[in-house]
Amino acid sequence: MSADGTQGLTIIAFIGSVFSPYYAWDPARDPFDHCAVNVVLYGARANRFCMTERGRGSLSRDADHIAIGPSALDWDGTTLTIRLDEVTAPIPSRVRGTIRLRPEGITAETFTLDAAGGHRWWPMAPSSPVEVELQEPGLSWRGTAYFDTNHGDTSLEAAFGDWTWCRADLKRGSAILYDVNRQDGTAQNLSLRFAPDGTRLEIAPPRRAALPATRLWRMPRTTRSDDGQSSIVRTFEDTPFYARSLLASTLCGEAVRPVHESLSLTRFSNPLVRLMLPFRMPRRVR
Repeated sequence: MSADGTQGLTIIAFIGSVFSPYYAWDPARDPFDHCAVNVVLYGARANRFCMTERGRGSLSRDADHIAIGPSALDWDGTTLTIRLDEVTAPIPSRVRGTIRLRPEGITAETFTLDAAGGHRWWPMAPSSPVEVELQEPGLSWRGTAYFDTNHGDTSLEAAFGDWTWCRADLKRGSAILYDVNRQDGTAQNLSLRFAPDGTRLEIAPPRRAALPATRLWRMPRTTRSDDGQSSIVRTFEDTPFYARSLLASTLCGEAVRPVHESLSLTRFSNPLVRLMLPFRMPRRVR
């Protein structure tokens, strides 16, 4: 998010594109043949969504570098540099430019999300300064960013029914809330707080807070806050199985603006939903 709260950007590099209908329909289930760089831009002047899936011939990677098609991410030990060159769908427009994220510290702990330990999540840099320089559309801003990684041995829908997640910048550091409902009927709450250097700090689970469903697809939304109260500032994404929102809430005694997501894997598993996805997620072999 930009420092003034008016601009947002989400970037996800997928090896094994977990929301891809092509991956779900592929009998080989080869993750390296289903890669994508998902870019979503939110702002007053430009909202753009890119998610072109590519085959294994478009992937190259080593310990410090990953390229998927024309976009790439590089780590030099202090800075993550992301170079984007992606196209929206179904109406083509471009998102092209450079993002630089400089973590002030790296967290030490990886968390398992399912009981069997098949899905791991590492919130490696929960709050980091970021610089965004886009040529298309012409945008330039600074703010704070969140950087994590996920690894899974099974499909998300095989392990989870739904989850909600949010992250908030604090005056010093950040807070992350993660509530997971698993397919086996169990649930998990992770209420986390981190200092700017990545040190984990103690935090009691905040109270549950109701939120209204999204307007278009009626996606359920809930969160947590100190006082059990929270409100929607803006809905960024309203889809049949996923919602991303900006909230107004209170965490760790501070008024915060968390970025929030709700994900329903039950809805995602619906064959009709998967048939809709190629309109927003085209596939190129290379």
